Amino acid sequence: MNFKSTVTELLQIALDENPSLFLIDLKIGSDNSIRVLLDGDNGVTLESCIAVSRQIEHNIDREEHDFSLEVSSVGVGSPLTMPRQFIKNIGRSLEVITSEDEVLTGNLTQADQEEFTIEWKAREPKPVGKGKVTVTKIKKLPFGSIKNAKVIIK
Repeated sequence: MNFKSTVTELLQIALDENPSLFLIDLKIGSDNSIRVLLDGDNGVTLESCIAVSRQIEHNIDREEHDFSLEVSSVGVGSPLTMPRQFIKNIGRSLEVITSEDEVLTGNLTQADQEEFTIEWKAREPKPVGKGKVTVTKIKKLPFGSIKNAKVIIK
């Protein structure tokens, strides 16, 4: 078994032991540097990162492979890339850039494996007369129609 498949298999075992965690990214460099980026339905604790790190590190023979290992969680400002991250963040404010470069800022109200719904308030001219009125806008977006989505921290 080659190095990459060994790491992938060990990582999967660690994730199976803690089903609330999920993989965002795995990079294995030509110098055998391993970088694991995790997220979790309830966040990622330091203990979770340590458990994943130990699962990988303790099961690869250092005599056979020289490697470095970094296991971390996604940052607060990191873009959302998977439907599971959207589901986890229902109720939070998002900034979304669509594939048409439209920027939407609002609350994430629903999400599933195919699409998500964002809701925001906007000021629009009154249908009759002068002035403006505040209206609630709702937009469903399939995941394939966005360039970027980030949680807004207030």
